[in-house]
Amino acid sequence: MNQELLLRLFRSIDRNKTPDLVKVASLIVDDEKRKGHVRLADKLNSLLTKDRTEPQKFSYEVKQLRSTGIPTDRRNNIPLAVRIPKEQLRHEMVLDAATEKKIRTIEKEFAAKERLAHHGLKYRRNILIYGAPGCGKSMSAERIAWNLGLPFLKVRFDVMISSFLGETASNLTRLFDGIKDFPCVLLLDEIDIVGKTRSQSQDVGEMHRIVNILLTLLEDYSSQGLLIATTNVEETIDHALFRRFDDIVEMPKPSREEIKRLTKLTISAINQSQEISWDSIITRLEGASSAIVVKVANDAAKLSVIGNEPLLQQFHFEKALEENNFYLK
Repeated sequence: MNQELLLRLFRSIDRNKTPDLVKVASLIVDDEKRKGHVRLADKLNSLLTKDRTEPQKFSYEVKQLRSTGIPTDRRNNIPLAVRIPKEQLRHEMVLDAATEKKIRTIEKEFAAKERLAHHGLKYRRNILIYGAPGCGKSMSAERIAWNLGLPFLKVRFDVMISSFLGETASNLTRLFDGIKDFPCVLLLDEIDIVGKTRSQSQDVGEMHRIVNILLTLLEDYSSQGLLIATTNVEETIDHALFRRFDDIVEMPKPSREEIKRLTKLTISAINQSQEISWDSIITRLEGASSAIVVKVANDAAKLSVIGNEPLLQQFHFEKALEENNFYLK
């Protein structure tokens, strides 16, 4: 069976994982291993087993969230955040060892929050992730939600921000008050939109009000979930905000080794030529963000498939690199 079809089949099993289906899927994994398709077998096995130990204790809160609804703005009654379904969350990442350790620490502390509370300790609840565009800041938040089994909410700043005096601060308060009883991962993507340093703001009065409200909301945030903020321009964020976060994580650009791992992970479902010069490809991609690395790998794979080529070849990568040269300058 075509590798892509197998991957789609195993992803669909996740929605209805009966014992019989798992048994048949396990036989398929074993058969692929015997054929020498080790990488494909490992990926299929990961899809098959990823949810077996996933926490289930938040199902009641998730149902409540669905029935109650996400808070809306007063003027247009539009939800102030959007919930991303679990099956759409991105969670397979390639990170450097130090960053991976920090993300895992956040996940482990949340999983052990009751034991920590028993000793008078608090888990890291408010997290700021910063770094260059396309390096995995938002994806890290999605991965945390996936691993912890929490619903994922992304703040809609296009709805949150209003030109009417005081309405943006009011919307922020409504959102935080509305979700305080629902364990979730709340993502404030590009928090610098509402958290710019007050000393540089031209609209001093209104910006002061928004930042002051945000400072108070972060200080008092006591939801049983996680709040994750991201920014590409950490130097523009009001300094007082930094002290409201329990942890600050830098998301660096991938190293040469991580570029290779990320590229191979992206094309793992495609048969590849043994003649591919990985060193030359990595050299061209060095300094690029993770998003660009994935884009180049995907573009090369698509060129192979569209051309009905039996193997992904070096020239597919060279053409993909040429097409994405604008991002690699």
